[in-house]
Amino acid sequence: MNILVIGSGGREHALVWKIAQSPLANVIYAAPGNSGMDGLATCVSLNSSNHNAVVAFCHEKNIALVVVGPEVPLVEGLVDRLDSENITAFGPSAAAARLEGSKGFTKDLCARYNIPTAAYGRFTEPEMAHAFAIKMGAPIVIKADGLAAGKGVIIAETIAQAHAAIDDILGGQFGEAGAELVIEDFLVGEEASFFALCDGDNILPLATAQDHKQVGEGDTGPNTGGMGAYSPAAVMTDEMTRRTINEIILPTVRGMKEEGHPFRGVFFAGLMITDKGPELIEYNVRFGDPECQVLMMRMKSDIVPALIACAKGGVDKVDMTWHDTSALTVVMAARGYPGNYDKNTEIRRLDQAGQDENTFIFHAGTKKENGKTLATGGRVLNVTAVGENVSAARDRAYAALDQIDWPQGFCRRDIGWRAIKREKE
Repeated sequence: MNILVIGSGGREHALVWKIAQSPLANVIYAAPGNSGMDGLATCVSLNSSNHNAVVAFCHEKNIALVVVGPEVPLVEGLVDRLDSENITAFGPSAAAARLEGSKGFTKDLCARYNIPTAAYGRFTEPEMAHAFAIKMGAPIVIKADGLAAGKGVIIAETIAQAHAAIDDILGGQFGEAGAELVIEDFLVGEEASFFALCDGDNILPLATAQDHKQVGEGDTGPNTGGMGAYSPAAVMTDEMTRRTINEIILPTVRGMKEEGHPFRGVFFAGLMITDKGPELIEYNVRFGDPECQVLMMRMKSDIVPALIACAKGGVDKVDMTWHDTSALTVVMAARGYPGNYDKNTEIRRLDQAGQDENTFIFHAGTKKENGKTLATGGRVLNVTAVGENVSAARDRAYAALDQIDWPQGFCRRDIGWRAIKREKE
């Protein structure tokens, strides 16, 4: 079958890499893709916001499956349009994608279906938001309601910081995404990411992962789209996984169906493992980036039947197996990210860095120009490796990364530190 993957980041490169291993895949297209996908997919200039153009391309190229990588096309309703044209698509409808598109929607759903999460309030007026923040006390979490590319969450250590965050968000820092904000209690514990495929009725749990959102080592500084990840997450024991499924995922499946918008696609539950057990921080409705990269490296099964089953049903009957190895990915970002950064700087020695068969470099923000690889985004490369444990995967990833010649780039040097600490203990 011919398959179209929507997106251009490291997540989409990882999906293309995994899909290309499937005997079901014939020609793979990526829109717009990136330079790392050469040899795996044909990159095409196609605007995912132009639904008519996507549909026309699918008919022209006889596309049997569309895999939507990023959240924006899902929230914009691309899958709804593809469904209306009888084109099989992986991803939720626009109504179901509100689980990520509106943090307030998700918090209200949690309240209605007794899904454990932090106490919260929703606000569009600064005065009421400020009063609520004072009542809650610090530390406190301030979130833009809509999509903000992973940067719309502020952990305020003091009430003064909370007031500033409220004013910034409602004052337009994140545009329409900040027309409303959510204020919630600060949860204490260890974060983890849990993934499960869903066909609207049934689920297929996937492997666990843990990412590093903050830009600085020791998990300090502002939030980013993610600076690295590893899988599996040791904090997700069998008992914690069972509770996550029964207390968070399955009630969400039931709730979404009861409210008239069954969820089909991948649940990406951001969790805080507290003294009380797993609590939901937020939902994403697509694979995490960079968590997808480590999941694809560990996935032994063919992914294509699972993606199709999400759209057509029977996902619980799909056999999904995993390699026993650990995987770890380190994000190389442009200096200045998540703030301002230079573009079109040259990256050298990528071929030498990717020689180890246990290592793969997924591209996120790159382009080829006159035989050179240039950095075009904030998060640019995902240097990913597998090993018998997280420590071994970490060592391989950094050994490959250190061969890359890119003075304008930087990375965190402590990815996987929680797991490695556990291994040493």
